[in-house]
Amino acid sequence: MSFELLPFLKSMISVAGLSGYEDPIRDVVVPVWKDLSDHTWINSHGGLHAIRYGSGPEPRPKVMIAAHMDAIGLMVTGIDQGFLRITQVGGVDPRILPGQMVTVHATNTGFTAELPAMVVMPAAHLLPKDAKSGPLPQKYLLVDTGLHPDEVERLVRVGDVISFATEPRELSGETISGHTLDNRASVAATTVALDLLSRRKHLWDVIAIATAQEEVGGIGAMGSAFDIMPDFAIVIDVTFANGPGGGGMGNFDLGKTVPLTWGACDHPALYNAMKATADEYEISVTRDFSPSGSGTDAWDVQVAQAGIPVVELGIPLRYMHTPVEVVSIKDIKRAGRLMAEFISDLPLDFMNTVKWE
Repeated sequence: MSFELLPFLKSMISVAGLSGYEDPIRDVVVPVWKDLSDHTWINSHGGLHAIRYGSGPEPRPKVMIAAHMDAIGLMVTGIDQGFLRITQVGGVDPRILPGQMVTVHATNTGFTAELPAMVVMPAAHLLPKDAKSGPLPQKYLLVDTGLHPDEVERLVRVGDVISFATEPRELSGETISGHTLDNRASVAATTVALDLLSRRKHLWDVIAIATAQEEVGGIGAMGSAFDIMPDFAIVIDVTFANGPGGGGMGNFDLGKTVPLTWGACDHPALYNAMKATADEYEISVTRDFSPSGSGTDAWDVQVAQAGIPVVELGIPLRYMHTPVEVVSIKDIKRAGRLMAEFISDLPLDFMNTVKWE
């Protein structure tokens, strides 16, 4: 690859970028995608769009790849004697919060100051009787910056966001751990696809989107799909890998396969076509199932305007929505290659085959 995947992925999971506050992660992705596309732009929701023009005659059909770049995290709801009270941005399990190192993005002075901090909990004897044991409800948790209360009041205001501060860590078996691999692993896979397509002929226009605000309702993907109206879309997001407590049912081993979703959001003809491509190029895929909605951007893309056919890919991930998520580098490469092979082989009349028959 002409870009280095692992350093790029590490750079993405070393920055913040909570839902609605995606600037830090977008700034990391922009220069890479500019080098791999013909044109980039930012839409009204803060999503990053990149287009590679195809070689077919105009007007060309277009395919969209959507991978959300936003992250879960916390927000300041109050300041109590120098300690910060918090709420969630996206789905955060309060059980994993005590003891976590975080960064407070303080804005009360007109610019953003990044304050190192930690999530703490009061001693048990200071808590109500019903909260003295077991997981502590979020309402009792606090964030401690170490600053004097007067300094906290000067720097921090209600509404400031707080991101996880876990450093990326390479593990054994070509795996990596860190925060926000949901869904920056998929942004990395999309970048792998763009890199491969930059050295191949493809007839279709390809629009890659690092969508915003997925974790709070798929807002960015909804606007992007409505604006672009591709002929069809590939949505890529993480899915559950086998791990402690996973049970194995519906979960996937790290480093082995690309989950390909069969379900309510997914067009069966696109599923079959993607599966055929995987078989042709000997790329392992395994059927994932989604009996109702998928909980990804596919929900919102498929209903834009008159409707957009969607196919979904997954990247297996352990410990979802925690600061120590784990993915396999092989899975990222495999998913990116599958998307590139599929798009490279698209004939101009492909949509004639996308029918409910």
